[in-house]
Amino acid sequence: MQFLTVSDEVVPAVYSLNIKERFSQVQIVLGCGDLPYYYLEFIVTMLGLPCFYVYGNHDTVEQTSGGEVLYGARGCTLVEDRVINHQGWLIGGLGGSIRYNDDEAPQYTDQQMLMRIWKMTPQLLLNKVRHGRHIDILLTHSPPIGIHNGPDRPHRGFKAFLNFMDRFQPRYLIHGHIHRSYGFSPVTETRYKDTLVVNTAGHRLLTAQLGNEAPTSSTLDGKII
Repeated sequence: MQFLTVSDEVVPAVYSLNIKERFSQVQIVLGCGDLPYYYLEFIVTMLGLPCFYVYGNHDTVEQTSGGEVLYGARGCTLVEDRVINHQGWLIGGLGGSIRYNDDEAPQYTDQQMLMRIWKMTPQLLLNKVRHGRHIDILLTHSPPIGIHNGPDRPHRGFKAFLNFMDRFQPRYLIHGHIHRSYGFSPVTETRYKDTLVVNTAGHRLLTAQLGNEAPTSSTLDGKII
């Protein structure tokens, strides 16, 4: 299964009339926040594929030129605080960033993120009974603390995500928020116990199979990481 993962930046190679030829092998699109809704809608329309996504800390209500108020990307599936089963893949989401100001944006304290995880726990435990695993892919906007995160408060990761990986062992945690242009770290993939943590700021291609094999690496700008 090949995934196109996107977040934070409108990438010309993706927002292109050649998208169908360029990403012909992709089967699922995953979004990790801070993208204009039209961008996600363009991708799913052109590729004719399902898209699952979470909010970033800058996502808000949008209004079209025709006056329609949008609370999300049309034709895409928001997976905040839940896990969906798509063709056998268990995909869940915990978007937003660490709280760093008083804006009404998707920002949370570590304690609030822990509460969101607790709310997801019954579904995760049920997945373990039904499918033998809690979750395959966790989509987030921010990284876990200490992995790919930045030195300033807005780009600090969540400690709660370390607890999530310890307890529920997702094969992948895919996040955005940490633009490569920030220069915080050249590292964009880190293995934490059973989980491959991937920074997808911009876009990436991720090839993965269901099963017991170790998570595989992804490609960034066409290069194997």
